Amino acid sequence: MRLYNSLTKRVEEFIPIEEGRVSMYTCGPTVYHFAHIGNLRSYICEDVLEKLLRFSGLDVKRVMNITDVGHLSSDADTGEDKMLKGAKREHKTVMEIARYYTDAFFSDCAKLNIKTPDVVEPATHCIDEFIKVISSLIEKGYAYEAGGNIYFDTSKLKEYYVFHNFNEEDLEDGVREGVEKDENKKNKADFVLWFTKSKFDDQELKWDSPWGVGYPGWHIECSCISMKHLGERLDIHCGGIDNAFPHHTNEIAQSEAFLGHKWCNYWFHILHLNTNDGKMSKSKGEFLTVKLLEEKGYDALVYRFFCLLSHYRKSLVFSWENLDNAKTAYNKILARVAAIQGEPAGEVDKAMYDKLMKGFTDALDNDINTSNAITALYDVLKADTTPATKLALIDEFDKVLSLDITANAKKLASQQGADDELPAEVAELVAQRAAARKEKNFALADELRDKITALGYRIEETRQGTKVTKL
Repeated sequence: MRLYNSLTKRVEEFIPIEEGRVSMYTCGPTVYHFAHIGNLRSYICEDVLEKLLRFSGLDVKRVMNITDVGHLSSDADTGEDKMLKGAKREHKTVMEIARYYTDAFFSDCAKLNIKTPDVVEPATHCIDEFIKVISSLIEKGYAYEAGGNIYFDTSKLKEYYVFHNFNEEDLEDGVREGVEKDENKKNKADFVLWFTKSKFDDQELKWDSPWGVGYPGWHIECSCISMKHLGERLDIHCGGIDNAFPHHTNEIAQSEAFLGHKWCNYWFHILHLNTNDGKMSKSKGEFLTVKLLEEKGYDALVYRFFCLLSHYRKSLVFSWENLDNAKTAYNKILARVAAIQGEPAGEVDKAMYDKLMKGFTDALDNDINTSNAITALYDVLKADTTPATKLALIDEFDKVLSLDITANAKKLASQQGADDELPAEVAELVAQRAAARKEKNFALADELRDKITALGYRIEETRQGTKVTKL
């Protein structure tokens, strides 16, 4: 397997530190609101990476943090406190907000077939670890106290800007809207490890520390949670490209200063999901969530499929038209697989199986090229081989792609009448309407019925169940 390493800026052969075992860390959500689908693109791509490693026979331990304290919104460790913002918005405590949106995040992940990491650790569970590492950094001369806060001293490093060739002038406080100058810092790039003084007088979560009552900075949590569960040396660290600086840059700085050696070998960064107006965010435009996609009649797995059609190192442009195209393609795959399932299976052709499997693994081993992996799936569907061979390959491919192809193709087949097979688009709408009725969302059910009618089909409820007939 070859991966692009953001740290070295080249595609490299992936070689684990310990043969047969992989330690993997992924930055988790700040649980102050629902995750938007741009956030979730990163988790889908990380999920494919983890499943490919397991598919390749490696033993993976994946750890993820939950940021439930200490995440401010600017590079200068200032701006709005996201958790406090969520609590004020909904008139709840910070921990009530954290619990609610943590559950919502994992609910979205389940709909997208994103595997829950082996270890999920909230930042608020690791205060002792933060204090231990910060105390050591002070003792080693890498951190200092100023204005009641503890800062990491970036001037003590031989190299700080490890991911990009930043110019110091480009990183001055105030170059971005909303960034405020912190007069306590010795150097512009220094960052907060622990707050005892902040502009938030009503900060809800605080702990005793050697430096006074306060709370941790954002960056320290990922280093400490990773080291707590994965040890002093890490194979792969993942996250969105917006985390490369300053978050991951600061993680490397503090981790290697604390440990005294290289910390992580491979950095896996996913590029943004954009709209036609630019980067997707919670603060601009329509707030696009999994729930909104479902309300508009899209299965969450259609969005997963949409993401897999593009390489993780390319910005992906979201539009409803692009999502519709993905939905049509996904439903056509299901319809084709449903047809294959209805044919006499025959025997698995080992030679053809191996040839088609190689096309799939070659695509993913080449820097997780999911677009080419989908092409390999199409190659299977059109191959001149037995249904048994095709279905066996599809089941194996789906251990990584996680598109529920076999199961959803069977559902599609079961919804189609024996004498009058429904088009894939109609069958999908029928399934969505059934789900809406089950959830007592009758307004959506009526809307879906109208769409079915517009496509030339009548749907009615009978004692025998839902009946769909051509007009």
